[in-house]
Amino acid sequence: MRSSRPRLRTGVAVAATLSMVTGALALGVQAAGADTGPAGRSVLHGTKPLWATAKADKGSTAASNKVSARVYLAGRDAAGLAAYAKEVSDPSSAHYGAYLSARQAKARFGATKQQISDVTAWLTGAGLKVTGTNAHYLSVSGDARAVEKAFSTTLHNYAKGGRTYHAPDSTASVPASLHGAVLTVTGLDNAPKAAQHADTLPPPDAAFLNAGPFSTYYGSKVNKKLPNAYGSKAPYTIKGYTGKQLRAAYGAKNFTGKGVTVAITDAYASPTIEKDAATYAKRNGDKKYRPGQLSQVLPDDFTVDDGNCPDPAGWYGEESLDVESVHAVAPDADITYVGGKSCLDDDLLDALNKVVDSHLADIVSNSWGDIEADQTPASQAAYDQVFQTGAVEGIGFYFSTGDDGDFKAATGTKQVDTPANSAWVTAVGGTSLAVGKNDTYKWETGWGTLQASLSASGKDWAGFPGAFTSGAGGGTSTTVPQPFYQKGVVPTSLSEANGTTSPMRTMPDISAVADPNTGFLIGMTQTQKNGKLKYSEYRLGGTSLASPVIAGVQALAQQARHGVPIGFANPGIYQRYGTPALHDVTDHPLGAGQDIAVVRNDYTDTQDPTSPVKTSIRTLGHDSSLSATVGYDDVTGVGSPADSYVQSYKTR
Repeated sequence: MRSSRPRLRTGVAVAATLSMVTGALALGVQAAGADTGPAGRSVLHGTKPLWATAKADKGSTAASNKVSARVYLAGRDAAGLAAYAKEVSDPSSAHYGAYLSARQAKARFGATKQQISDVTAWLTGAGLKVTGTNAHYLSVSGDARAVEKAFSTTLHNYAKGGRTYHAPDSTASVPASLHGAVLTVTGLDNAPKAAQHADTLPPPDAAFLNAGPFSTYYGSKVNKKLPNAYGSKAPYTIKGYTGKQLRAAYGAKNFTGKGVTVAITDAYASPTIEKDAATYAKRNGDKKYRPGQLSQVLPDDFTVDDGNCPDPAGWYGEESLDVESVHAVAPDADITYVGGKSCLDDDLLDALNKVVDSHLADIVSNSWGDIEADQTPASQAAYDQVFQTGAVEGIGFYFSTGDDGDFKAATGTKQVDTPANSAWVTAVGGTSLAVGKNDTYKWETGWGTLQASLSASGKDWAGFPGAFTSGAGGGTSTTVPQPFYQKGVVPTSLSEANGTTSPMRTMPDISAVADPNTGFLIGMTQTQKNGKLKYSEYRLGGTSLASPVIAGVQALAQQARHGVPIGFANPGIYQRYGTPALHDVTDHPLGAGQDIAVVRNDYTDTQDPTSPVKTSIRTLGHDSSLSATVGYDDVTGVGSPADSYVQSYKTR
C-alpha cells in the first residue's frame, strides 16, 4: 500500500513526490469471472506485483503472519457501467446527459445483498474474519495461511528497495461460483508501517516567505541594473495572481459558479481552513463566503502513519490552495472539502466514494498522485469503478499531472502520473501565465523552468540558461489504451511514443496556470520562526493550482448551461479542440526562437526575511523532454480556457 503527499510548490523547493494509485477496467483489469482460471477459479488480474520477482524472492511468508486486505465488489454489471459512463459523457450519444441519481446508479450497477452475502460466506469459510462491509468492499483480516486458501496463491517475502515485503507469488483468484462478484483485492502485498490514531492533527508546517521585489502584473517591475536575458531586461516574478486576474484570463465574464458545488479531496484537514479562507478573501478582494458555502466532510479520526504519511501538516497548504483558488475563480460556487483519513490509497479512495455515494458535488478537484511505475492494476480497477460511477451520475473528476515534467530526472525513467492517466478523469497540465495591466491576458507558455543564478560579479547569469528545475507532467501512458475522445486529436507521434503499435492514453487533456513563478497568492496559518502561529500569504504554484483553477472554470461553464452538469468533461473538451474556446498554448508565444524569462529573489532562509537574498533568472517554456507546440501537445493538452470557453457551454 502506497502513501500520498500533496503536490505543492512553494516556489523554492520541489514538492515531495506523491503517491496514489488509480485504476481502470480500461487498463485491462477484469472483474473475477471474466477469466476463469484452473479448477473453477476466476483470476484477479494485477494482484501479483511486478516487483515480486524470482530474483527478489526471499522465501515463504510465515503461515501465522497477519494480513489485512480489502475485497472490492464488482457490482451487478461492471461492463455495463463502463458502457453507460461513455454514453452519458459523449455529446454525440443519444444518451448524452441522461444521468442517474446516486440511488439509481447503486440500484443499477451496485453490488447486491446476495453478492455481499456470497462473498462473505466464501471469505469466512476460508478462515478469514470480515471486519467491515459497505457497498464497495469487504475488509478482511487473518493469517497468511487463510489468505492463501481464500485466494489460491502463496505469500512469499520479497526484497524491494532495501526492505522486505510479502506478496502473492502468483496471481490471486476467487471461486468461479461467485459469478464475477469480486472486482479485485488489495492488501495482499504490504509495506511495514507504524500507524497511530490522531484525533488532533499536528500544527501547521513552518512558514514560507517570498522575497521581493515583485511585479503586481506581468512586466510591471523591472530592475534595469541586472544583466539582460534573451536580449532584454526580464521583469520580476509577480507577487501572486489573485482571483480577479485569473477570472479575467480565463473568460469568467459575469459567471460566478452560482448553483454549482465543487468538491475537493485531499488527506487530513487544515484546522484553520475556514478562518484562513475568510481572511484571504477579505484581504484580496474575493467575495465573502456565505454561511455554509464552505463545508467539510471528515472522518471521525485520522491515521498518522510515520512510515508512509510522515507529514500530515504538509497537506494543509494543499487544502488552502485548492479552496482559495476555487473560490477565487468561482466565488458563488459551494465548496465541499472531503478529507481522507490518511494519505494512503484506501483512505483517499474512501473520500472519493463519499463524493459519489452521496453525490456531494458535480465537479471534483484532486491534486495528488504518483508515477505510473508505482500504480497497481488491482487498485486501478477500484478507482476506475469510482470514476465511472461518478460519470453516470454526472460527476467529473479532475487530477493534476505532476510537477516534474516527464519524471526522468527524478526517477530515471520517462513516465506519466497516476491517477491522471486514467481514461475516466480529466488530466490537468500546467502553464506559465502572463496577465498584464488592467487584467489583460497576454500569453501562456507550457510550464517548464530553467534556472541560473546571478554571478558573483553581478554582470551575468552564471551557467545561463541553467538546469531544469520543474515543469508540468505529461506524456504517454504505457498501460492505458487511447480513449475514444483522443482519436483524431492526439498525434501518432505522441500516442505511440513508447514504441507501441497501438495508440495509448496521452496527457494532459487541458491546462491552466501552474508555474510558481507566475503562481497564485494564497493565505494560511503557518508556524513562524519563533514557533508562534500566524496567518501569512505567499505565492504558490504547481499543477496542484491548475486542477482547482480548471474546476472553478468548469463551475462557471456549468452555470452557463443553466446548472446542467457537465459530468465527465473530456469528450466535450476535445470537441472544442481547435476552436476559439481554447488558447493553443505554445512554448514561444512571442515568436519562434524568442525565449522568455523572469527574475526571482529568494531568502536563503525561507522563514527569515532578514536573511540574505539570492537572485536568479528563470527561463519559461522548457519542460524536460516535453514541448508545448501548435495543436495538441504533451504539456498543455488541447490548451487552456480562452475568453469564450465558458460561454461555449451555453449552446451545447
